[in-house]
Amino acid sequence: MAQPRILILGPPGAGKGTQSGRLVEHFDIAHITTGDALRANKGMDISDVHDEYDTPGEIMAAGELVPDEVVTAIVEEALADADGFVLDGYPRNIAQAEALEGMTDLDVVLKLDVSEDELVHRLTGRRIDPETDEVYHVEYDPAEDEEVKERLVQRDDDTEETVVERLRVYEENTAPVVEYYDEKGSLERIDGDRAPEEVWTEIRERVESAV
Repeated sequence: MAQPRILILGPPGAGKGTQSGRLVEHFDIAHITTGDALRANKGMDISDVHDEYDTPGEIMAAGELVPDEVVTAIVEEALADADGFVLDGYPRNIAQAEALEGMTDLDVVLKLDVSEDELVHRLTGRRIDPETDEVYHVEYDPAEDEEVKERLVQRDDDTEETVVERLRVYEENTAPVVEYYDEKGSLERIDGDRAPEEVWTEIRERVESAV
């Protein structure tokens, strides 16, 4: 089987990280996220696409947002080095989606659909171990060690008010991208409200039928 080229879409808490990890392991492909790609290419020469800074690292060090054309250049570089991949975090708007079309031919676009109530439940239940950065969940994945349990904290962006606002912003920004792929007939909607194993079974079947 050819190594698939997958785009995965979904709001915070939908399980993109979990399912991307399984896709990487099962299909032996690269996991490309914009955050990882930016960190891996901090020294990349972007003087031809940016007037003020020569590298992405300089932009981030200045506390400024990395503009679309720089993110696109970095993603293009990452895709060029991968035979197969699951892309997560890009595109975030129509311009990026159109740029992606010029970089590669996607085999499948997966969209994890999860209800807002479930997303809020998942995200507000997350707890972080400040000593190890391990992530737990008060219901789905509680810490077993009492010492660990006592030092767990909730991130500021995992409070209910912040989560609801994050989901609103995500929906507002990403809805046009989802519509873009839906209109092209390449969008595969996956019911992400189910248990991770059930979601994975459907994802694997959808990808295998697409390549």
